[in-house]
Amino acid sequence: MRRFRGLESLALKAFQRPGIIHYSLFIINHPFTLARIKVDLHDIFNNSKAIDKALQEAFDDAIDKKIREVEIIPGKGSGQLRKKVERFLQQPHIKPLYHRIENDSKNFGRLFVYFKF
Repeated sequence: MRRFRGLESLALKAFQRPGIIHYSLFIINHPFTLARIKVDLHDIFNNSKAIDKALQEAFDDAIDKKIREVEIIPGKGSGQLRKKVERFLQQPHIKPLYHRIENDSKNFGRLFVYFKF
């Protein structure tokens, strides 16, 4: 746990697993918590099973921990990895798990998936 200089009420917790980087911003002494799961697929771009596993783990973590936002970074590239992510999100057993998908307006190399709890 690392504290920001001058802001004693904020702390940033980050840990990493292959394909998934979790960043959680905790606001201490407040009744709410902001959290986001970040999935960077650059490292596993050529392994289809690892991509599916990383996305499934991110969704499972988000549902278990009631995290409302997952950021998926397929990268800009040729768009093949992004298509793979979109096909994953359209699967019949995955689609009911999330509320909506948003494309980043400034960076087309990432997607935001929002959950409704």
